[in-house]
Amino acid sequence: VESTGASLKVVPAKIDDFQIQFDKFEEMITAKTKAIIVNSPNNPSGVVYSEETIKKLAEVLNAKSKEYNHPIFLISDEPYREIAYGVDVPYLPKYYDNTIVCYSYSKSFSLPGERIGYIVVPDEVADFGKVYGAIAGAARVLTHVNAPSLFQLVIARCAGKESDMSTYEKNGKLLYNGLIEAGFKCVKPQGAFYLFPQSLEPDDYAFCKRAQKYDLLLVPGSDFGCPGHFRASYCIKTETIEKSLPLFKKLAEEYKK
Repeated sequence: VESTGASLKVVPAKIDDFQIQFDKFEEMITAKTKAIIVNSPNNPSGVVYSEETIKKLAEVLNAKSKEYNHPIFLISDEPYREIAYGVDVPYLPKYYDNTIVCYSYSKSFSLPGERIGYIVVPDEVADFGKVYGAIAGAARVLTHVNAPSLFQLVIARCAGKESDMSTYEKNGKLLYNGLIEAGFKCVKPQGAFYLFPQSLEPDDYAFCKRAQKYDLLLVPGSDFGCPGHFRASYCIKTETIEKSLPLFKKLAEEYKK
């Protein structure tokens, strides 16, 4: 984005449920806005955007596109689409025509690091030919054009099959319940494999540094544009999470002294 002379702006989420904070969102859209990027199920919060949120998002973007007389594209980043726990994940092109979908098999097939996937440019997208050509050209210029041939064969054989996501769901419940019991505040995850609790002090970097004393490796929320939080990943062995829960309790007790 920055190589084109553009800039990225972070839209604040509602802290109580991490849905879009629409008053702030509408204020930040200007005549220069070209695209909006969303990620649902979300990294780092584990939240899935509700159908109500998606409908409101489409309504706002349609109105703003009309107001500024140019399309505002919606880029839907969906590597966690299949990792959802008892909730529906709305498919955004059904709600907004100018949606481009980016998908990766690295999460749905539990192949972290293997960046192989696809981009969907529906026929309904404004200037379809130019957009499709620009994406193809960018892939070549940025050297993203060919995944290793072995994994192309793997994906061709596995596409359409379902992976067992029950371990992620089990791990998420275990970690969430353990952190709540230890006194943390956290939105319950609906998908992906992350928790995003509030840190126990305003400085999330300092909090994550202190957590390292207990071998807890956490990511500061400030790195995601949301200070005062931290990300904990649970795409690990269940026994590792079980061992971590007493350590989270010890960490929390430090803040009660």
